[in-house]
Amino acid sequence: MGKGRQAWAWVVVWAKGSVLPDPFLATPVFLALGIGLWFGLPVEPGAGIYAVLASVFIGLIALGRFGPWRARPVAVALVCMVAGALACGVRVWVVQAPMLAQAYYGPVQGRIVDIDRSQSDAIRLTLDQVVLTAVPPDQTPVEVRISLHGPPPSAPYEMGRTVMITARLAAPESAPEPGGFDFRRMAWFQQLGAVGYTSSPVVTWAPPGIWDARINRLRNRLSAGIMARVAGDAGAFASGALTGDRSGISAGVVEDLRVSSLAHLLAISGMNMAFLTGFVFALIRYGLALIPPVALRMNTKKAAAFVAFGVALFYLVLSGANVATTRAFLMVSLLLGSVLLDRRVLTLRSVALAALILLVWQPESLLAPGFQLSFAATIALIAFYAPSERFLRARGLPGWLVAVAMLAVTSAIAGLATAPFSAATFNRLTAYGLLANLLTVPVMSLLMGAGAVAALLAPVGLAGPPLVVMGWTAQWILAVAHWVAGLNGAVTPVPQPGPWVIPLITVGALWALVWQGRAQMLGLVPLALGFGLWVTVDRPVLLISSDGVLAGLLGPDGRALSSPKGAGFAAESWLADDGDLALQADAAQRRGFVGPKTQRSFQIGTLRGVVLSGKDAPLAIAAACARADLVVLPERYGPATIRPAGCTVIDAVVLAQSGALAGVPQNGGVLLVPVHSGARLWSGETNPMPPQLITPNPARLAALPARPDS
Repeated sequence: MGKGRQAWAWVVVWAKGSVLPDPFLATPVFLALGIGLWFGLPVEPGAGIYAVLASVFIGLIALGRFGPWRARPVAVALVCMVAGALACGVRVWVVQAPMLAQAYYGPVQGRIVDIDRSQSDAIRLTLDQVVLTAVPPDQTPVEVRISLHGPPPSAPYEMGRTVMITARLAAPESAPEPGGFDFRRMAWFQQLGAVGYTSSPVVTWAPPGIWDARINRLRNRLSAGIMARVAGDAGAFASGALTGDRSGISAGVVEDLRVSSLAHLLAISGMNMAFLTGFVFALIRYGLALIPPVALRMNTKKAAAFVAFGVALFYLVLSGANVATTRAFLMVSLLLGSVLLDRRVLTLRSVALAALILLVWQPESLLAPGFQLSFAATIALIAFYAPSERFLRARGLPGWLVAVAMLAVTSAIAGLATAPFSAATFNRLTAYGLLANLLTVPVMSLLMGAGAVAALLAPVGLAGPPLVVMGWTAQWILAVAHWVAGLNGAVTPVPQPGPWVIPLITVGALWALVWQGRAQMLGLVPLALGFGLWVTVDRPVLLISSDGVLAGLLGPDGRALSSPKGAGFAAESWLADDGDLALQADAAQRRGFVGPKTQRSFQIGTLRGVVLSGKDAPLAIAAACARADLVVLPERYGPATIRPAGCTVIDAVVLAQSGALAGVPQNGGVLLVPVHSGARLWSGETNPMPPQLITPNPARLAALPARPDS
């Protein structure tokens, strides 16, 4: 017997007696694996590939149904993987819509369907039924999003109103670096075909019709009613938690909530849904129990479940049905359905079923932070809540103390489960998140309950007292968030993990949770490997923004930036992905770039580069190429046939094809890796740019003096 077979036999013997409690729990994992592999493809699959996959899918189903029993688990796993890829193919066909082909400046007409805030705290309008002058209808985006930088309006914007704006629009930006967050991909699946800004006033073109954006208008009215009675940030927070309308929440409040690990209170998810439906269920059930004729003739438990389901469905539609809310609604529906059908809910099965429905319906949600955070917290709580409670009760603690202790336990479980995903998304770990949640989560249940009571009493004009309670609770939550965010060491920056880190951590954690017996320990292998890869992650030594106005050089002080202004989103993303809390202006003062602001020189090993800017940048190309191997400028220089020899020029023409670039040291030079290295539907590229190795010019290397002191 070979060494490999001996090792495998030892593993089998060691894991003997291990049990997979329910094979159904593994189906969403394999479905997610198929979706992940599909998104990792460098080129878009054609119709022939999908035909082959469909044939394989049918064959695997037949094998699982009629084949030998030993082959059935493998067949089911492969069926799920192929189903994930096919679901992606169907989804891209359903949502395919135009993206703006080139920059646009002019009139924009559209109907307001959403109002929120940008990262710069500007009001943003999302418009559908878009009309762009000089853009054919078949090339016009389904939706556009415009940030308003002009004076505030005299009256609040109304959902469903058709407006006219003069704005600058462009297609959504791709990732600021290879492997970074791809906003263009997310926008493509949302049918958001252009984003932009304006400083011009918004002019009403037509009032909303009776049925125009009816749900959004209802959300807008409820939000306005709450903020009219609960002033300031507290009213905006209460409105956001109840209706999903976050347009009134300032950027400072959002940052405090993130730093204190309380942002999940605004993400209408399982906790908010559970608070609301639980309150309604208890109110109806025990309210009817107080009426003897009704309680004796009606199953009040089923009546309460029916009403609570209606409330949950209404809340789902009102809040906008994001991933976390949809997951919560599916699980609440399974729970209430079990009450109506006199069945027992298998909680982990309900999570698996919710994941299957979401992944088949919206496969792209697998890559969304909301999906990852929501399911991580839910699975961990289901797995550890009951054992933790039994452990505390076994210690002989009184019931009230167990209840108090479980608040801390649940916050700790949810915090630990979501920490890797939160750190990978926001590049930060919050040191006092447990403290903040202990001080606010019980109060949050009071806020949701007060909101439900206010909604019930509003038709008779008695919503005032519960709205006052909502205001008090919201003020307390925001005060805790602000206090915790101001504590020393509240935030620890974390670098962006590599592409395999989160999948390995997820697989390891799920393996350890699902299996029973010694086989659980095998989950520690991918967990350790994932965290090991995260700790040893290597960041690109050079980054170039997609517009060519900014470059970032990794040095002894951190990443130095070539300019204190320009390409702000790229600069913020680069520093965050480095695990760096510095601002762009501060990073521009670091060692790495020398020379005037229009000609910033840098050096990587023996390779020299120059970043040009200003209106005379094209005129400086020849001089720059005489002393550098790599020249970057944000404008179009000219065709490759007339470019100077002896250096590589990265101009607007190259960047339009490549997107942002990342430089990795290789073979004495720098390998430039483009964002657009593949041809996918959302990238808009049919001729992707391959990585390019830039090496120092030997003649220049011998002629030039030593590296200048930077």
